Amino acid sequence: MIRRLAAGSAIVARHRSEALAAWVAAGRRDDLSGWAAALGPAVRLMALTAVAYGVLALVRATPWLMWLLTAWWMRAAWRATAPVEDTDEEPLDKEEQPPAEDPAEAAVALLREVLGDRPGVHLSEVLAHLQKHGQGEGWKVADLRLRLEALGIPVEPKLKLSGVPTRGVRAADLDRLFPTEETSPSPVRVDAA
Repeated sequence: MIRRLAAGSAIVARHRSEALAAWVAAGRRDDLSGWAAALGPAVRLMALTAVAYGVLALVRATPWLMWLLTAWWMRAAWRATAPVEDTDEEPLDKEEQPPAEDPAEAAVALLREVLGDRPGVHLSEVLAHLQKHGQGEGWKVADLRLRLEALGIPVEPKLKLSGVPTRGVRAADLDRLFPTEETSPSPVRVDAA
């Protein structure tokens, strides 16, 4: 739960900051040049600063408001990492419903599919595979990394494949943490106390 909230917080923070930066940048006027064109973003930045100062003053005046803001943030973070459900289909009867798939198992299955027999795979390749199949639209590599780490899948910061070091997942890590039937380790004896 903590990993999911942490990953969701990072996603929400990035999305909010990108949205605010885009809003400030949208104030620039293309029909003007020089300092006159930059007045729009400057005014928007000052308005944003005034709102932030107002919220800070309001929270200092009424500290209980911080609990509401915290609850809102945690809800947004939780929902940011929630699995996407397709609501277009009619719900199946209880007898017809397939068992719910574990998100970590689904992610590992996807990684194994993209990996093939290679020693590792870059996250950019996994994201391209997802988007090719109509999933992960609008995601960036950072979004995928946060989701994988929230599921307990280790991501190497500089996995070198074909001479290019970038973020990726090693097949050895998947085999170690999520063994398949062929690579499952021998049973370990546990003494009952």
